[in-house]
Amino acid sequence: MTAQHAGDGDHRQSGPGRARLLVVVAVAAEAEAVLRGLPGGADALPMPGGTLYRAQGVPVDVLAAGVGPAASAAAASAALAAHPYALAVSAGIAGGFAPHAPVGATVVADAIVAADLGAETPEGFADVTELGFGTVRHTPPPAAVALVVGALAGPDGPGAVTGPVLTVSTVTGSAERAALLAARHPGAAAEAMEGFGVAEAAARYGVPALELRTVSNPVGPRDRAAWRIGEALAALERAFAALPVHELAADPRTA
Repeated sequence: MTAQHAGDGDHRQSGPGRARLLVVVAVAAEAEAVLRGLPGGADALPMPGGTLYRAQGVPVDVLAAGVGPAASAAAASAALAAHPYALAVSAGIAGGFAPHAPVGATVVADAIVAADLGAETPEGFADVTELGFGTVRHTPPPAAVALVVGALAGPDGPGAVTGPVLTVSTVTGSAERAALLAARHPGAAAEAMEGFGVAEAAARYGVPALELRTVSNPVGPRDRAAWRIGEALAALERAFAALPVHELAADPRTA
């Protein structure tokens, strides 16, 4: 079933088969962690530029799209054009802004922000919204955010914090850069590389977007020895085991 395109150019999806979630991750290890958290197995569906796994036990498709906003936008757009979805979820591991989101924390975005999309000017950085060329921010449905946070706070969930999740094309590797981003985006919880790309693709199909991240390392000086990737992947698995996927698929805007 393909997306239905309205005559006015609006690419909103419709139809009875729409009630599925599209979960977009960057790499296979993240897809495997998500699928371990979901009941039943999964079937692999052919997709240009990525691997799409259709969960057998719940209405969820998991797409390993590649690293970065361009790869995630391209792969998510291909999936959204080919299959009907109720919600697009950018998921995976990320850097966390301490102390708000320490290593091991689960973050649910209340804003998905392109942190480095803009221009350097004599007065400092100006994003594309300030320049008049578009948007750098997508807002997930507040009801969906509240539903997810509540579910993750349950006895079987990992708990969650909320805040803006920043999408960057270059991962932060210094204390100075971390401080600059934190000052520019008050309350930022995490930094990753794909969320804004997924949200941009979803917006073009009239599909709401959400972002869920588990923290493997602090945002700041690059220290691979301090990363806890296994811990973050385990938290990602627990998050998807607790995720209320049926409620989100029914109507993520008012769930």
